[in-house]
Amino acid sequence: MARRKVLPPAAAPRGEMAGPMAEPLHKALIVRTALDLLQSEGLDGISMRKIADLLGVKAAALYYHVKDKDELLAMLADRIGSETELPEEGLAWRESLRQWAVRFREALGRYRDSAAVMNATLVSGESRLTHAEFLFRTLSEAGFEDADVPWLAAMLKNYVLGFADEERRLAERARGDEASLSELETEQSDRFRALSPERYPHMIRLAAYTVSTDWDREFAFGLGVLLDGFEARLSGRR
Repeated sequence: MARRKVLPPAAAPRGEMAGPMAEPLHKALIVRTALDLLQSEGLDGISMRKIADLLGVKAAALYYHVKDKDELLAMLADRIGSETELPEEGLAWRESLRQWAVRFREALGRYRDSAAVMNATLVSGESRLTHAEFLFRTLSEAGFEDADVPWLAAMLKNYVLGFADEERRLAERARGDEASLSELETEQSDRFRALSPERYPHMIRLAAYTVSTDWDREFAFGLGVLLDGFEARLSGRR
């Protein structure tokens, strides 16, 4: 697992106190509170008013540090992304991208609705810009055409985001139904097997594989297929 990074708090004006411990209000505290709210209520539950209530301040006090909710979400996305450690230097391009994808998925998996937060915001913070630069540099130095580099980077990022979102959605559904993932898998398999064999023969035959929840294996498989495609494209240019 990637090591968790601790972000230094920004300086705060005197006199703005928050919460029972009277910690001065600053951006890092606001983001940390928003992260807690994300965990408890999900993306739809985040609002400036709720964050202000949790901090024990007026909502207007937040706007001294954060322009609006869009900026807050961008800061939240950057905070989540900061927990993805970059691979060490000197690795082959494919292994470097593989490690980055694995660590990005791990970071997303720590927070509820993290993929949705990422998708709702543009890359603007220091952490996300650093990771975009890493992807661009790795692909460029591997020999991919300049015009292809942004697309390839987006494909890799979107694969991880899509997978993490699906993983979270099914896991939350299992919790919501008070059923384990194993029970949900059995339920889905039985539903597929009850389909018409004349109309859906392959759905029935492959039911056990379709509903499998071996997340790590599935993620590694999809990532490998994606990187195989990258490698084939690169080999075709040589």
